[in-house]
Amino acid sequence: MQINNVYLGDCLIKLKKVEDKSIDLIYLDPPFFTGKAQIQKTRDNSKEYLFDDKWEDLDQYLNFLKTRIIECKRTLKDTGSIFLHCDKNASHYIRVLLDEVFGPENFVNEIIWTYKRWSNAKKGLLNAHQNIFFYSKTKKYQFFTQFTDYSPTTNIDQILQARERNEHNKTVYKKDANGEVVTGKEKVGVPLSDVWDIPYLNPKAEERVGYPTQKPVILLERIITLVTNEGDVVLDPFCGSGTTLVAASINKRQYIGIDISEEATQLSKKRIKEAKITKSHRLEKGLDSYLNKEDYVREILSQLDAVIVERNKGIDGFLKKHIDGKPVAIYVQRKNQSLADAITLIRKATHSKGVGKKILIRTNDVAVLFDEDTSDKDDLLIIESLDFQVFEKFTRPLV
Repeated sequence: MQINNVYLGDCLIKLKKVEDKSIDLIYLDPPFFTGKAQIQKTRDNSKEYLFDDKWEDLDQYLNFLKTRIIECKRTLKDTGSIFLHCDKNASHYIRVLLDEVFGPENFVNEIIWTYKRWSNAKKGLLNAHQNIFFYSKTKKYQFFTQFTDYSPTTNIDQILQARERNEHNKTVYKKDANGEVVTGKEKVGVPLSDVWDIPYLNPKAEERVGYPTQKPVILLERIITLVTNEGDVVLDPFCGSGTTLVAASINKRQYIGIDISEEATQLSKKRIKEAKITKSHRLEKGLDSYLNKEDYVREILSQLDAVIVERNKGIDGFLKKHIDGKPVAIYVQRKNQSLADAITLIRKATHSKGVGKKILIRTNDVAVLFDEDTSDKDDLLIIESLDFQVFEKFTRPLV
């Protein structure tokens, strides 16, 4: 079977054509045992992609996976690894299956891919993660440690000083014979953990193609760079929209893709040529880059137990409870901002948003005239902050 190609057909049959011990990494994102057809349309609704995830029973599903995983193991090099992507529907059964095929001694990690998603949760907790089981073929598997930044709460001594265990087996800072602190080794960060906070593809993501269960390229890039070198061969037996192949191609790895859907294989080939990736501002800049509210604004919103909105110019948050069936928007007047400007800003921001009442928190005494009746007509309630009330009491001239 030729590399850098996408093959149409049942992966059980196609895998038999792959040479023994010729693959460095296998990533598979098979059906999740959801019991329903997975359907999604492209952004412009011009095309619909689907695949069937219905099974007679659990035994049929697990047998389907097992026969294909056995073939995957045969094709892996002794230095190779396999990553199987699944969710809560059958993850516990799949873990046992992988132990059976690869041996529990070759289990490396269970990776938790976590993400934020908006949803009206049914009874129970909101689903916000999926599982990726990482197994090696042997103990000789390739692995290239990746590092992340230290937590903002990390003490500088933890970075600069060496540590050791004392006579009580507790970790303490290491000191030399003179009682001086011993400098630690050079540190490049914290080794990557098994919990990966990587954003789910949003509906407007440039790389989104409308394929059901499409994964972000940056997720596959992390897996690929973790266990392969440039020139290594990556195999995806359920390649779907081709995300694995795109990530492999971009990172100068060779690839083999297989899918039973002709539309999926055509889409994969098209994506490899175009290779679009949605960059994640959150991953590049960190979560704190989204926190753009001043401390005093955040404090006022917390007093109201409001839901804080970071990325909006004229709305700082919302009350957690609706009034008259509609959300209530809140805006906090900024320092040196006139009341008129604050009123204009919240009205503009809430226009055509389906917002009902609006609350404007006044924080300064910049004199301005405004029409009280007009503010009442569009359900704008102006409330003076506690700080401002105290300020007025002590500075207002006595009559």
